[in-house]
Amino acid sequence: MSQTIFLNYIAGEWVKGNKDNIANISPADSKDIIGHYAQADKTQTEEAIRAAAVGQLTWQTSGLEQRYSVLMAIGDELIARKDELGELLAREEGKTLAEGVGETYRSGQFFHYYAAEVLRQMGETADSVRPGVEIETRREPVGVVGIITPWNFPTATGAWKIAPALAFGNAVVWKPANQVPASAWALTEIISRQNLPAGTFNLVMGPGADVGNVMIHSRYINALTFTGSLETGRKVAAATAVNLVKCQLEMGSKNALVVLDDADLENAVECAVGGAFGGTGQKCTASSRLIVTEGIHDRFVAAMIERMKKLVVGHPLKAGVHIGAVADARQMEQNLQYLEMAKKEGGTLAYGGNVLTEETDGYFMQPALFTNTTNQMTINREEAFAPIACIIKVKDYQEALDTLNDTNFGLTGGICTTSLRYATDFKRQAKTGCVMINLPTAGTDYHVPFGGRKDSSFGPREQGTYAKEFYTVVKTTYMRA
Repeated sequence: MSQTIFLNYIAGEWVKGNKDNIANISPADSKDIIGHYAQADKTQTEEAIRAAAVGQLTWQTSGLEQRYSVLMAIGDELIARKDELGELLAREEGKTLAEGVGETYRSGQFFHYYAAEVLRQMGETADSVRPGVEIETRREPVGVVGIITPWNFPTATGAWKIAPALAFGNAVVWKPANQVPASAWALTEIISRQNLPAGTFNLVMGPGADVGNVMIHSRYINALTFTGSLETGRKVAAATAVNLVKCQLEMGSKNALVVLDDADLENAVECAVGGAFGGTGQKCTASSRLIVTEGIHDRFVAAMIERMKKLVVGHPLKAGVHIGAVADARQMEQNLQYLEMAKKEGGTLAYGGNVLTEETDGYFMQPALFTNTTNQMTINREEAFAPIACIIKVKDYQEALDTLNDTNFGLTGGICTTSLRYATDFKRQAKTGCVMINLPTAGTDYHVPFGGRKDSSFGPREQGTYAKEFYTVVKTTYMRA
């Protein structure tokens, strides 16, 4: 048990919160108190925003080598400390140690990638239609960037927003989910030791009603990027629109994996298991809908159940565990509500769904598989964010494609097939931002754009070179010699 109080970071200083501290308790063990974390109020959030505006003026004029060195150093330390920080992440979020280490390593890669992007910032020139006039276009920092991140990827989501923000010369005000402050604080501590002007980076931990509300309504934040629920995302969009603040949202999903009759059965099962149950199913890219054609349906169901029997649920730091803890009591309650709802609407619980008792007092749930579900059931319309997968039986490829697209969301979509014709058609017709062929729906690379369609995303894409669309503004200069 730790009695250490971890402070907010504002204007280059570690500061106490104006509200009572909160205890960060592991969802895998109620006796594991990771630490006590400061809570900012509205006044401190406004101070952080003002500090960012001052720091950004200096940071935007910093040399490219300085920015490059800062981002490389952050990435280097994240990767060097991946085991230590990965364990911390697993303790507070509940995902397995392997997943925590992997997330930390990937976070370091984000900083390395955008360190390189610092040196690729080049403009364009053009001839004017007017004689003797030359034109150049360049990208400049958008200014102060507000960052609001969720609890399921506490380090990686922060990294893929913070790294491009700093790379392109912006200042940051970061509000992590109050559920997972430890990973955010650890990343901030690394950033605090870099060669950044005071105020360029600020960590403001606290409740959304105070910190988040101030950020989304502020006229002094120039761009705000948010990852979270659709309901909250709509509120963010409405609030930022009033002040004409640039907005980027990554929200809900209801991803599907299509399995066709000609699929490699073993690979299809691995794709389904990895996509649906990795990270305890608490991923925006999870494939909670499994759309299976009738010719392979029965074999696929039998193979899924046999594969699921081999999945070990337990404490995330324990060797041999495949699925860690559910995030908290509220999430567990919601998971169980969806299980009961699916049963009432006619779904058959083919395997799992039990609450498990482990050696430690935590939130552990056996992954669940439903059969005999339809695409109109609540369990297949709403994002449960749980280790629950539902099989929808369809006649053929066309019905599978129509079913996949019949949703308000559109983040990822996958297909398992050995047919080049179906694979080619699917990647064109799937109404999702990301398409996976013979791969799990969960799992994306850091150097290419990420985002969805419909209710899943709003605004410019994240990651890769596409990030500059959000973190920069374009300036066009006309010049007569």
